[in-house]
Amino acid sequence: MGKPTGFIEYLRELPLDRSPTERVKDWREFHHHMDEKRLRQQGARCMDCGVPFCHTGRLINGAASGCPVNNLIPEWNDLVYRGLWREALERLHRTNNFPEFTGRVCPAPCEGSCVLGINAPPVTIKNIENEIIERGFAEGWVLPEPPAKRSGKKVAVIGSGPAGLAAAAQLNKAGHTVTVYERAPRPGGLLTYGIPNMKLDKQDVVARRVALLEKEGIQFVCNAHVGENVEAQLLLRDHEAMIICTGATLPRDLNVDGRSLTGVHYAMDYLTASTSALLAGDPATSAIYARNKDVIVLGGGDTGTDCVGTAMRQGCRSLTQLEILTQPPIDRAHDNPWPEWPRVYKMDYGQEEAAAQFGADPRAYLTTIKRLIGNEAGELTGIVTVQIHWEKYDDGRVVPVEKKGTERQYPAQLVLLAMGFLGP
Repeated sequence: MGKPTGFIEYLRELPLDRSPTERVKDWREFHHHMDEKRLRQQGARCMDCGVPFCHTGRLINGAASGCPVNNLIPEWNDLVYRGLWREALERLHRTNNFPEFTGRVCPAPCEGSCVLGINAPPVTIKNIENEIIERGFAEGWVLPEPPAKRSGKKVAVIGSGPAGLAAAAQLNKAGHTVTVYERAPRPGGLLTYGIPNMKLDKQDVVARRVALLEKEGIQFVCNAHVGENVEAQLLLRDHEAMIICTGATLPRDLNVDGRSLTGVHYAMDYLTASTSALLAGDPATSAIYARNKDVIVLGGGDTGTDCVGTAMRQGCRSLTQLEILTQPPIDRAHDNPWPEWPRVYKMDYGQEEAAAQFGADPRAYLTTIKRLIGNEAGELTGIVTVQIHWEKYDDGRVVPVEKKGTERQYPAQLVLLAMGFLGP
């Protein structure tokens, strides 16, 4: 441990973001970088815990606690404090194939279980991770590392999202010949199409890593939909193994009157259409576009936030986000102790942008859609919401129950369903 008093001397500090009113004018990433002195101070806050919880992933009460890939967090925090960036990069790459992805879009359960977080703001682990890998690329330390020899075995990986890319990278390191089959026009899966560009840049970040994997010997075949224009039996015949990494693509639906009205879309269809148009060169040509529309986002998770941020950049007229859960407290509740995932109130980037534009957090808690309203042409014109409360039954089930007399009508020409996924 380089600085025993670092967690006492230095406060938690993150780089400044571009202002919400400015960043909604474009699709560029909005996080700034910190200077090296302040980054090293943040690394010094890592307090050499007797038993660190940040680097070991586990589930506690159904939520992630600690790093799911078991990053060697205390080690590279200390190396950053010492200014040993290349050594920190080596430690980071021991456990994480793609820290430039996780350093941007991971929800950081490591910080939720940081020991310092018991009674102070936790170490800025996620930001330090991203700075390590970006320093590595800038210094030319991240280079293709093709295997010294091949095993003679061929493996087909179906899907090029984060799981597919990680599987391909590991199998390639073992010397196998890997071909990745992707049904979309570009590799990356969720990284390319599901996460908006302002959170994860497609060219500077995703394509950069894909190009590195290609130089290591991995082949990518796009527009290859296995089971449709590519026969699975042929892949089984030509490869010793097949890895299926297709992700969870079946969204949870909304079973209410008016569901078939034009203007109701799944969140992932909306985000994919937006990114596809951006990659084609003109974001305004998106097949689903929010400009001058009253937008309702149903769902309060990361995907819902991405829908909010996307609609803001498309120029929506108004935006409301419906969250079926209770608004979290500002600080941890007694029934949510460390090192559980902290269920506390915060505004993510999308809510910050909506609040800057419309004057308030766009979320309505303990609220869901009761029915959808349309015109004679079958077009969505509004929604009716209802407030709910949660009732616990003797068998342990907790179910939402409508509160009588709480119905409210909103204008809406675009409803985005961001209620999670049921499976592949």
